[in-house]
Amino acid sequence: MIENRKKRWLRTWSVLFAATLALCLGASFLPTRTAASEGIPPLESALPTTCSSSAAHPRHYKVAASPETVHWGFYSKNLAPVIAVNSQDYVTLETITHHAGDDYDRMIAGDPAIESIYHWTSDEQTVSDRGPGVHILTGPVYVCGAEPGDLLEVRVVDLQLRPSGNPDYAGKTFGSNASAWWGFQYDNYKDDPKPREVITLYEMDATGELDYATAAYRYVWTPQTTPDGTVHDTIDYPGIIVDHDTVTEIDDTLEGVKIPLRLHLGSMGVAPSEADVVDSIPPSYFGGNIDNRNIAMGTAMYYPVSVPGALFSGGDAHASQGDSELDGTAIETSITGVFQFVLHKQADLAGTILEGVNYPLLETPDSWIVHGFTYPNYLEALGEDAQSKIYELSSLDPALKDGSAKLRDFLMNGMNLTEDEAFSLITVGADFAITQVVDGNWGVHGIVPKGIFDPENVKPKPVDS
Repeated sequence: MIENRKKRWLRTWSVLFAATLALCLGASFLPTRTAASEGIPPLESALPTTCSSSAAHPRHYKVAASPETVHWGFYSKNLAPVIAVNSQDYVTLETITHHAGDDYDRMIAGDPAIESIYHWTSDEQTVSDRGPGVHILTGPVYVCGAEPGDLLEVRVVDLQLRPSGNPDYAGKTFGSNASAWWGFQYDNYKDDPKPREVITLYEMDATGELDYATAAYRYVWTPQTTPDGTVHDTIDYPGIIVDHDTVTEIDDTLEGVKIPLRLHLGSMGVAPSEADVVDSIPPSYFGGNIDNRNIAMGTAMYYPVSVPGALFSGGDAHASQGDSELDGTAIETSITGVFQFVLHKQADLAGTILEGVNYPLLETPDSWIVHGFTYPNYLEALGEDAQSKIYELSSLDPALKDGSAKLRDFLMNGMNLTEDEAFSLITVGADFAITQVVDGNWGVHGIVPKGIFDPENVKPKPVDS
């Protein structure tokens, strides 16, 4: 039985705004939605699975989602990579939501890749190797030359909604929000029946012309039977195909409300070293299910490498999410993203703004964002039973302490501040937000604007390798 679940505001930056910030703030990578496809190399026809000498120019590959390129519910240092890339290369990754079964007709039917990933009969289950978590992750991507101690920069170049494959819904796509038993609200209902789990299905324009989602309908979860005969009274197993003859769809849901799209991947990370199979739900030092809505197009994430090749995977795509992901999930959907991988070798980090970064760090066009967790490394702190204990021990107090300590250290190193100066700046010039309270290892993130610093006092970023 699954312990928990997951999922996150994405912004798009105008060309002028991003370019101005790049010049003023020294950001080395600030792509925009308008310019997202500019400068990206054409797609290569074959996927390399072994390392070769670096090409004169970056290359671009596509990893299509299939039963062979996804792994369900876990990160692992033992997974065979689906592709091997050099630093500076681009990869287009198709990511598939683990909530597509909430409406088969709209989110699975007519899309051969999603149909094959979800295929499950009494005789066979295509993706039967499922870990303790819930997310469908695409990868892993092996980054040639990456070694423990290095830092992997993952630039989010582009994010696009995956259209529905059903011709009845041409030009549209859909996402699901699950108000579920792992949500913070579950014991705080006032209306009957209580408690309850509710699925709200959202509709989006797949052409990109409309930048908002609207609710199509909602229904209260009823017990569902999977092909192996198991009855699921709650949403306790990923990939359940809901029988809509057993639920009542309520059409008048959030009428007149438009939810701004904030496309992002809730889960992006590298393989941790502490265990062979790691639950995809709790985030940690390796990234994973951070569920920060700010990890949008035009941003870059930095991950500490702990295994050879880094082994990056991504998934748990969201059309939109608010801070905290309060009721259990975001608008869970399927997204295709373009990512550029830049390796920063440990030896090159000294004297740069990234020196000492051993946690997932987000760079946006105008901010640095650190991530704090109840346990910075729960796998190490909680021992042999860490992957079950973490769900019982989460709290925001230690998450804020962790986040503020990381931000202090980042400011002391990167901006040459004393500890007293750092804490004063954090208090009067930075912001903390609740990232999520649903993923086992609860999170907060601290945001410090780039524009408040004199560039002369900011250490440089490492040169791209």
